[in-house]
Amino acid sequence: MGTRPAVGRRAIEALLQTALPGARGQRLVLVDASYEDRGQDTDFTVRIEGQNRRVRLTDQDSLLGITDAWAQHRATGGPSSDSVLVVTGQVPADQIGWDLRAHAVRHHPLAVDRAEIVKQLFGATDLDTRMAGERWLLDALLEAEPLDGWPRAGAVLTRDHAVRALLAVRLGLGDTTSDSLDLDADTLFVWSRTPSGPARFAALAPAEREGIDAWLSQAVGPAAPTLLALAAEGRGADALALAVLASAVLSSPSAEAAGFALGTLFGSALSSFDALRPFADAATGVVTRWIAQAEGGGSQRADARDRVLDVLQHADRLADEARLGPMIPSDRLLPSGYRARLRHLATLLDGPAAPAEAALRDLAAHQLAALHADSTETALTAVRLVRWLRSPEPQVASVAQGVREHLASSGWADLAVGVLTEGDTFLDPVVSDAYQRLIGAVRERRARLDEAFARRLALWTETASQGASHGALLIEDVLAEAAAPLARDGGRPLIIVLDGMSADVAVQLAGALDRRAWTEVVPRPRPTEAAARQAAVSMLPSLTTVSRTSLLCGQAADGGQDKERAGFAAFWKKRHRQARLFHKGGYEGPPGHRLAPELLQVLASDDVVGVVLNTIDDALADGREAARGRWTPDDISKLRDLLNAARDYGRAVVLVSDHGHVLDRTIRGEQQNQAEGVRGARWRIGTPGDGEIEVAGPRVRAAGGRIVLPWRDDLRYTARQAGYHGGAALAEVTVPVITLVPSADLIPSGWTLLPAESTAPGWWQDGTEVPPDVAGTAAPAAEVPVGKRAERSAPVASDADTPGVRTVRSAPYRAQREFVRLAPSDKAVAAVLDALLAAGGKLSPGAVAAAAQAATGKSQRNPERFATVMERLLNIDGYPVIQLVESGRSVQLDKALLEQQFLGGPEGAVDPG
Repeated sequence: MGTRPAVGRRAIEALLQTALPGARGQRLVLVDASYEDRGQDTDFTVRIEGQNRRVRLTDQDSLLGITDAWAQHRATGGPSSDSVLVVTGQVPADQIGWDLRAHAVRHHPLAVDRAEIVKQLFGATDLDTRMAGERWLLDALLEAEPLDGWPRAGAVLTRDHAVRALLAVRLGLGDTTSDSLDLDADTLFVWSRTPSGPARFAALAPAEREGIDAWLSQAVGPAAPTLLALAAEGRGADALALAVLASAVLSSPSAEAAGFALGTLFGSALSSFDALRPFADAATGVVTRWIAQAEGGGSQRADARDRVLDVLQHADRLADEARLGPMIPSDRLLPSGYRARLRHLATLLDGPAAPAEAALRDLAAHQLAALHADSTETALTAVRLVRWLRSPEPQVASVAQGVREHLASSGWADLAVGVLTEGDTFLDPVVSDAYQRLIGAVRERRARLDEAFARRLALWTETASQGASHGALLIEDVLAEAAAPLARDGGRPLIIVLDGMSADVAVQLAGALDRRAWTEVVPRPRPTEAAARQAAVSMLPSLTTVSRTSLLCGQAADGGQDKERAGFAAFWKKRHRQARLFHKGGYEGPPGHRLAPELLQVLASDDVVGVVLNTIDDALADGREAARGRWTPDDISKLRDLLNAARDYGRAVVLVSDHGHVLDRTIRGEQQNQAEGVRGARWRIGTPGDGEIEVAGPRVRAAGGRIVLPWRDDLRYTARQAGYHGGAALAEVTVPVITLVPSADLIPSGWTLLPAESTAPGWWQDGTEVPPDVAGTAAPAAEVPVGKRAERSAPVASDADTPGVRTVRSAPYRAQREFVRLAPSDKAVAAVLDALLAAGGKLSPGAVAAAAQAATGKSQRNPERFATVMERLLNIDGYPVIQLVESGRSVQLDKALLEQQFLGGPEGAVDPG
């Protein structure tokens, strides 16, 4: 007696749905197959032609058993019953007599054709021929049919359609209604991390697991078998982490030595080491794509970051368990590799800049550099400080030069110290100790600079006045020098006084402004000088009551808000302009209003407007600075609203301080310095001691014109706060002045735009490339030095054989120029191209315009419009040789396209004319 195929209940149901229609009351169905649950009778209902038919199934191995079952069925059901008896078993068809066959549907045992049944279940008229021999697939499709049935497949049920439908039901991969399941390594590794997916695979019959394994290996690639083998062992959740670890091991110099430990981690799931490489490569690709998603924008960024770090930290834990850590010390993907590179960088911060810069490049090359953006930015900041420390020590030639250099350079060092003071997010003691030592070294140098400045300040103050400033911009002259030029010819500037804003805060706020909305401008420098921000000198002591009042009155004065309002109006009245000054409580709107309606009404008028914002100064007392020393426009109450209103009303803006401040960097619990004649946190009367100077003269507005001021930033005479002002340190005395226009038409005569690249000092921006997300949140970290090295970033087109010069002499350029109206001069175009090439292909529109201006002497008042003309001039046939990118914030040059269009081959030949 031969063994017959086994069938399940679903196959029986499908067989009955095919055989019973038109059976004319026949109630016996003989099936030429065995039932998979042998020895167990079962009862169920089948829907036939719109009606439910009760079915009793029995599996019999003898003719007597079949006969007895049929007799019992007839006896219990009665002659009028529509119930059906289905008999399966091992009895050959030729042993069943005609007395039974006469009652059976079709009078013979019915063969179970799985392929035919599957075709029927999918509503197809034909079947992929490959499926006929795949018993595992047919059986699985019969067994796994959903309650609402398989989706219609069209005329032909293809093997791929059938397997995809099966994967959706069995493993939760995709859904049964679509053929568009994108089955790739990403999909499979995501599935391996689901709570139930791998467990469902492990629960399948061996034949079905093997069939799915083979199909997925073809569809996904050679990574599938190892992943599925791990899933079958209940270790699917480890699959991606193990693959990442394998990638790290295979890339390490100790790959062979680490092989045994790696093999132990994989166990029997790894068929051979030959299978390891494709598995590892697939995982690396998946994680790299996930990292790119985590670095992108959108609401899912945080979730994507958590997913990536969860996998990679899991891989690190597995490495620790297998003691693989020493063999993969600085892997480019694992968090442990990032930490190792960060530690290595920390060990180099006490030495020359070059090794630290190389270590920073190595850190920035790690694939987690942007995901650990805070840590990477802090490391970048540390290297910047190393550069500053290794550069020649600044010399203070005068008070004027001192405050300008502080705003242009040493104030950036203060900013960097603030970033470093927050510490590293990894809380690594080696890194933290290195940062602490670096901060100490910077503060020592800053102390020497402050002492030199203070000694200059003491001498200068004896005679300095509005009539004799000795080259310095006095705070009482800021309105005349920075605001009055903006008010010419009907201009309506908005002066925003940010009380307590020091240089490090100013450069952060300016760097965070949208350069598409605001253009920074400065007085045009002498031909031998570089354009730079204005910096004024505060009154002494550097307090609000004397410095802010002097600023707003336009003359040396002291007093409160009433004095400031009257003095502000009087200053502008002398210039035949009406003016209004708003203090706290005057500019804040009632419920439902962001700004006071009265302020908006004045902004819409022709009056000059001033607004005093106290957020920074208030923070020195309430401790906000102690928690975080970084500032953005959104951190300053109402600043963003004021800037938006100024832009809407077409007003230029002056952001100015009345004095700066120093932060408290001492250890908590230290007592203030005991001294005589204390009048404030940072000033007193009496005899100067260590770290102090005595100042006297017309600019000293307290205590009879003679006071003692500390220049050391760790001296204070009152209870502890987050920060202080009143003393003689550069950070307190320097008054930053930032001038902004929303339109090039508002640039005053004698002024010029200040490119973003010209704002940061060379030591801040030179050197190492880092991921864009961590290039410095405080201010733009340009890659090309400008300012004092303007000749490098803005070369003047001449007879020199530069790419820019060759471009403007080429035949394609000469032909294109004929079609561009109001094209800039060849000299300007050549200078812009050479500047962009020197910058690595990208500059701000302001820097591009500055390069053209440096070459021709002609001011480009609208940088964005100038860049657009350059696009029309150079983008032949639509090829983007040059284009505005990043929503107009940058101009980008494609060097390869430039060479192809203008410099390469016959088309790029130089026009002999």
